[in-house]
Amino acid sequence: MSVLVAIPARFASTRYPGKPLVPVTGARGVSKTLIQRSWDAACAVQGVDRVVVATDDERIRTEAEAFGAEVVMTSSDCANGTERCAEAFDKLGGGFDIVVNLQGDAPLTPAWFIEELVAGLRADPMAEVATPVLRCDGRALNGFLDDRRAGRVGGTTAVFTQNHHAMYFSKEVVPYTSERYNDGDETPVFHHVGVYAYRPSALGAYPRWTPGPLEQLEGLEQLRFMEHGHTVLCVEVEARGRQFWELNNPEDVPRIEAMLAEMGLE
Repeated sequence: MSVLVAIPARFASTRYPGKPLVPVTGARGVSKTLIQRSWDAACAVQGVDRVVVATDDERIRTEAEAFGAEVVMTSSDCANGTERCAEAFDKLGGGFDIVVNLQGDAPLTPAWFIEELVAGLRADPMAEVATPVLRCDGRALNGFLDDRRAGRVGGTTAVFTQNHHAMYFSKEVVPYTSERYNDGDETPVFHHVGVYAYRPSALGAYPRWTPGPLEQLEGLEQLRFMEHGHTVLCVEVEARGRQFWELNNPEDVPRIEAMLAEMGLE
């Protein structure tokens, strides 16, 4: 089954304008833009046939082409990354069995997250979309709770059935727990990793569906699939000692740089 990875990137982010072009410094003082770090993460994945950056902004196009990325220009009307991936897939003429959306704000995404995601979608014929979830340790959960107390929207959490079909995704911390956890403790909360794998039929239909109230309230694009009755598979992945965080706010830059330094990643 052929696999396309598309990296949707827009300049006009509400919370952090220009985010794809923000420089992020690694362990040895090497500075790369967020979009380049996302490209590097995509290119490290095994079993991928093609990687493209999908954007509507010439500044992002110029930066991406400068470090050797293939760019597909898309409409500024795309409401989210899934719509942008759908348009890029259509402009490329289709021809792929699975399309992966590696959002451009997740430069710490390990290659095995995506490899296991694709394998999970292949193995579950009921699922039309798959997305990774990572069990939070105490350090990650406390980071989410600190963000909420400070009024920041941090990571997204997920709850799912015993067969790992999604029940809900939220920018609040769900499920609720009154327990306090030390950094290394296992918790009952799962961090939703912002990567998706789609079957082309579901991806092609997505832009035609009306956004539902939950998608609009949470600002989470994957809820559109669920609100229209389609199955989203949550694929549990292991950190293997790697830290993971998404760049949602300016305050996340030093947090990610500290993680890169701690893990020794350039």
